[in-house]
Formats: sequence, structure tokens, C-alpha cells
Amino acid sequence: VVADCRNAELMDQVFTQYRPEIVFHAAAYKHVPMMELNPIQAIANNALATATLADLATRHGVERVCLISTDKAVNPTNVMGTSKLMGERLFTAANSLKMQRRTIFSSTRFGNVLGSRGSVIPIFARQIAAGGPVTLTDSRMTRFIMTLEESCRLVLAAAEKARGGEVFVTKMPVIQIADLARVMIDELAEQHGFSAARMPVTEIGAK
Repeated sequence: VVADCRNAELMDQVFTQYRPEIVFHAAAYKHVPMMELNPIQAIANNALATATLADLATRHGVERVCLISTDKAVNPTNVMGTSKLMGERLFTAANSLKMQRRTIFSSTRFGNVLGSRGSVIPIFARQIAAGGPVTLTDSRMTRFIMTLEESCRLVLAAAEKARGGEVFVTKMPVIQIADLARVMIDELAEQHGFSAARMPVTEIGAK
């Protein structure tokens, strides 16, 4: 079903028709610069729609609901991270306010899923294929990373282990973006006919 989670009436129809037992709430705006420019939409989708979903899940007797959050919700410095932190708090509050109803709410924080949309890996790969330069925001930048398989396991484990109100944080490896760029250059440059040693890397500044 294609439906907008901000539309409470439409989502109520979906819950009524399909009677889900477990819900993974992954609908969110995650693009940091775009949300800086559209803060009202960030709050409407990442926070208010999450509150709508929590209310519907409680009223329809869903067993478990797991919110897919982000490592950027830790001490957030941008609108996107703040809106996702609000979603986490709303889920924790929903667990406290459900009275005698059975729904269990939890959240789990993701790092950067390697190769996913928005990941730096496809960006670096395109830049290397074009002969560079490979652009870094800041060579000191680090990222928590995980594979798609690890992220799926994390979500399923969080839904299974939840007893109500938790925010699950997995132990994720951290990598410096500059190191990732260098490894990718070493692996890919010669495949495209370029010298890895001569591939330019430039810093463009943090957003």
C-alpha cells in the first residue's frame, strides 16, 4: 500500500484493513542539508507523523512497534537529528501512556548503511570513475558504518528484545572518511585507467 504516514485517516484505514502485529517505522526525511532548509517538513514527518503512528498502533492493538532512528539523534546539532530524537522520545512516551494496552514501543539507532542511498560510497565511486577529485567535507570527519545485513539483524533483534521504551544502540565500527576515500581510490582508480597515487583529494568544508 502506498500511503502517507502523516495522513492519520488514511493510515487508520490501512491498520483497519491489514491488522498488523509488528510495525517497523522507517518513514523519515534523512537528508541533513535538505532538512535545514525545510525544518517544518522535518518536524511534520519525523516527529508528528511518528506520534500519529504511535496513537494508531496503540488503538489497533499492534504487538510491537520499532522506530528506525539514527546516530545523528545523539546530541543533535541539526534539524534532522533533532526531529529524529523527538520521534524517539515520542515512542518512549507512548510506551508509558498506553495504559493497559499491549503495544510495546522501542527505537533503534542506525549508523550509515554502506552503499545505501545517501552513503558516501557511491559518491566516491562516481568521482573516482571520473578521474577525481574525490571530495571530503573535512578529513577529520568520522562515520559509524554498518552493512545492510547488519542493519536488518539490528532491527529484528530490537523488535524481539524490546520490553517497552528502549532505545537500542548497536556497537558499530567507526571509520574516518579520509581513510575510506583512500581505500576506495586504491581499489578502484586503476580499474578506470587512473593512477591511485595521483588521484586528487580535496576538502570542501563541512556543511
